[in-house]
Amino acid sequence: MAWTDPGTGGGFVHQACLYGTDEEFLATAVPFALDGLAAGEPVLAATTPANIELLRRALGERAGELDTAETAYFGRRPVERVAAFLRYHDRRSRPGRRLRILAEPVWGGKSARQIAEWKRMESGLNVLLAGLPARMICPYDTRTVPGDAAHAARATHPARVDGRLVTPCAEFTDPAAYAAAVPPPRLPAPPGAARAGPTARIAEIRSFARERAGAGGLRGERLGLAVLGVCEAAGCLLASGPAPRVAVRAWEEPGVLVYELLGAPVRPLPAFAGFRPPGAEPHPEDGLWLARMLAESLDVRQTGSLARLTLRVAGPRDAERW
Repeated sequence: MAWTDPGTGGGFVHQACLYGTDEEFLATAVPFALDGLAAGEPVLAATTPANIELLRRALGERAGELDTAETAYFGRRPVERVAAFLRYHDRRSRPGRRLRILAEPVWGGKSARQIAEWKRMESGLNVLLAGLPARMICPYDTRTVPGDAAHAARATHPARVDGRLVTPCAEFTDPAAYAAAVPPPRLPAPPGAARAGPTARIAEIRSFARERAGAGGLRGERLGLAVLGVCEAAGCLLASGPAPRVAVRAWEEPGVLVYELLGAPVRPLPAFAGFRPPGAEPHPEDGLWLARMLAESLDVRQTGSLARLTLRVAGPRDAERW
């Protein structure tokens, strides 16, 4: 799906708010919330605990009508963040009524890889949520946000909001072009990386993925989930084409196991493939969504006819998963 400007229609409106003081945050957040509540629209503030407290205090008697979420836990990873927005829509939407969402990304403490992934997700929301009847403002606290992330806000949001003033972002970039221009850091595969294929047999890929996960120290359920993620990603590449084949490489980096899958799907894979959860009807990207959920990250790259899927799976010493 390509991005199209929703204009004045009922589609998704995505805007940034760069603020440097509590007063500047409230100057945008308060009228945004009050206008929505007055119109009978659900309003969600997914921001920091401090900002939630500020906003509740400013809303006074209407504070109890505000939906809130501590943003650090409203989707830890980009794929989970998209799912959280869609869950909110499914729970709170009503025919003929828009949603309003304050969605403040968390940038502090993230690695360079994570920052790149979140920048791309911010851009991808313009495509992934295009059909949602929602207005989203993403606050960026310039006191704490890295300078490059604040600058990226102007490239990933079609407009900027200051109070009630909306200004188009001249730097806004088409999401597909932005994703191509902002890849996550990537180390080349080491010369000794294990290899399998090219093959059209998912059983061969499953056996290879299991052997490498075991060699990397994964056991039990975590081994099985790693294998499942690789097979789901491979299945996406094998599901199209007259004679589909997939080549796989695997190696270890500190803290993660890396699987790289190469194939040539008939239809190029979009940069944001697999970010939307499966719906009622099967979709070719359903397996990629599961792979994203099971891996620490999944990068999709299409170069000419060749698609490269890179899964990074948490290693055995990741205590968060013990």
